[in-house]
Amino acid sequence: MPPTLASLVHHSALKLTVRAGEDRLDVPVRWAHVSELADPVPYMEGGELLLITALKLDAEDPEAMRRYVRRLAGAGVVGLGFAVGVNYDEVPAALVDAAAEEGLPLLEVPRRTPFLAISKAVSAAIAADQYRAVTAGFAAQRELTRQALTAGPEGLLAALAQQVDGWAALYDASGAVVATAPEWAGRRAARLTAEVERLRERPAPASSVVGGPGGADADDRVELHSLGTGRRPRATLAVGTAAAPGTAERYAVHSAIALLTLITERSRSLHAAEQRIGAAVLRMLLAGEPDHARAVAGGLYGELLDAPFRMIVAEAAPGPAARAHADGPAPARGAAAKSAEATGAPLDALAEALEAAAARSGEAVLVVPEGERLVVLAPDGGAAVTACADFAAALEAGRPAGGAREAGDDGEPVVGLSAPAGPIAAASAYKQAEQALSVARRRGRVCVEHEQLAAGSVLPLLADDAVRAFADGLLRALYEHDATGRGDLVASLRAWLSRHGQWDAAAADLGVHRHTLRYRMRRVEEILGRSLDDPDVRMELWLALKATSTDQGPGMPARP
Repeated sequence: MPPTLASLVHHSALKLTVRAGEDRLDVPVRWAHVSELADPVPYMEGGELLLITALKLDAEDPEAMRRYVRRLAGAGVVGLGFAVGVNYDEVPAALVDAAAEEGLPLLEVPRRTPFLAISKAVSAAIAADQYRAVTAGFAAQRELTRQALTAGPEGLLAALAQQVDGWAALYDASGAVVATAPEWAGRRAARLTAEVERLRERPAPASSVVGGPGGADADDRVELHSLGTGRRPRATLAVGTAAAPGTAERYAVHSAIALLTLITERSRSLHAAEQRIGAAVLRMLLAGEPDHARAVAGGLYGELLDAPFRMIVAEAAPGPAARAHADGPAPARGAAAKSAEATGAPLDALAEALEAAAARSGEAVLVVPEGERLVVLAPDGGAAVTACADFAAALEAGRPAGGAREAGDDGEPVVGLSAPAGPIAAASAYKQAEQALSVARRRGRVCVEHEQLAAGSVLPLLADDAVRAFADGLLRALYEHDATGRGDLVASLRAWLSRHGQWDAAAADLGVHRHTLRYRMRRVEEILGRSLDDPDVRMELWLALKATSTDQGPGMPARP
């Protein structure tokens, strides 16, 4: 530990005598400083032992000494050394009384002890303490490295907790606790997930301190450190101690950070290799070659290819402006591609959530980034599928209340899930996931399952600009006719179609004679140039009416 006033008093060569503040000699000394200024406070940093001869002080003036000592104590000076036999034969009583009142340790320095000797003693003690800390740090580094090589991250955490006399925890990329040491620290680590999530929003490397004296968790002080070299942290290390770590403990923490970063980066390389294998397996499945896919996968994906799975296809649209450019000429498409690169974060977050959930449950999952898409094969009913639903629900819950918003805006991911399928039907599952993805985008949803498509109505699918434009063009002539007050052709057509062409029932709904209705339908055929006997024409007209059912008419003013 660093030198203290007590260690200097007990130093046999210095011959120091305590004149005041005997109960505060255990305070660490950061440095020994000589100053004869009447006010040396502007040049103090705190923690110093100030050495004086009172060359410019009226050391026998009680009031002056009270002001002087009070200033020193307020600046954080830990002790005052007074040399006797230079300007004063003994320590003035006024200075002794002032130091006693303020509780500032006052040491008498004999004439034969030069200030330089005290400075050398403090410097030597500080150097020895630093050497011990460095030596202990290297020893801790060797032990942590040994544990990392032989017992993995769990062994490393156990060694780190012992080195810092506290606890340690490791969180995965999703913020879930994956290992703690000792075991009792699991509950404490679980309470920090919100702080870990906030730290993950900052580029790695980043750190923060939670708790400590006076905080909500005053029982310990926790340091959080993000791990990884990429834009998003791959993991987070938490270290809990009773007080701020010393130099040796700090060496141990930094060594653990370096070792865990190497482990996570190695895992990243292995993960990239697995993704390349996964991409090959996916291509074979989509090509209808499940046997070849199994041969290439080997045991990498466990029983994933032998049981029903879900195909998940996700995209992160770059936003309305970039989508408008995406269909433009080549230069515009290049700009859109650059914008789409910025949307990788939502897909990365989704992939991390699915992989973390699968890892915690021990299930295999195949994750393949495909340009601006993410394709995932996950066991039907497994943790990864549940995590996908939870991820989407959390995003939709975070939207403004009542805010109509298109899924994919601001890089928000859009997800489509297939029905359960086997390897032989992988191509069909992929198509189902794409269809669900398209519907999710149209409906402004984050996630849609293919099985939900047949459960609802086809009418929400008409909420599309292209469909509305078709309806506008098809019905415009009828709305223009009705706008002149020459008949209600649109209302008559809607009633006739809703009654499946039954003249009497439709006429009754309208309150007109059936011959009047027949005349109106002939006018519809004349204006549109189409025959209502054609079932395709009737279908198109009905869909067009449904697409504009909430409007007065496409682009038409309200009738008086």
